[in-house]
Amino acid sequence: MPTKQRRYPIKAKDVKQILEEAQCKLNLSFEGLFDAKTCVEVVESDVGLIYIISGKPVLYKSNDRVLPTLLFSEFTTNVSKIVVDMGAVPYVCKGATVMAPGIVRVEGEFSAGALVLVVDIKHGKALAIGESLMDAGLARQAKKGPVVKVLHYVGDKVWDYIKVLSE
Repeated sequence: MPTKQRRYPIKAKDVKQILEEAQCKLNLSFEGLFDAKTCVEVVESDVGLIYIISGKPVLYKSNDRVLPTLLFSEFTTNVSKIVVDMGAVPYVCKGATVMAPGIVRVEGEFSAGALVLVVDIKHGKALAIGESLMDAGLARQAKKGPVVKVLHYVGDKVWDYIKVLSE
């Protein structure tokens, strides 16, 4: 667990700015998800800033980049998915780049640089959120090489920290 922690609510003006920044990167509208009265807290920790919206850690900021957590269900259910075979799971869960041979199928349409969800074929469980290195069409055709750069995965420092926050 990170050694330093500070948790506090943030002002509506700051919430609007954070949500606008996240909307641009995530290609997801927060209009129906959060309103002006939604309680947003920030937790400052060694892993970065964790944004808790309505009691749930849904976004985090690290290296000046706002990203969704794997617990942000509105994101994980609506984003394009990369389905990997079970042989790739242990590597993805250690933060490895998703390689073409481990991909079983690509669900949805996306461009290079878009955020995608990496899931396993057996259970459909979310393993990681990553940045696509190519568009969906090329990812479907790729036989070798890297396809997704993993940014957040099950078992990383952010995951461990938000699991503690969620308890």
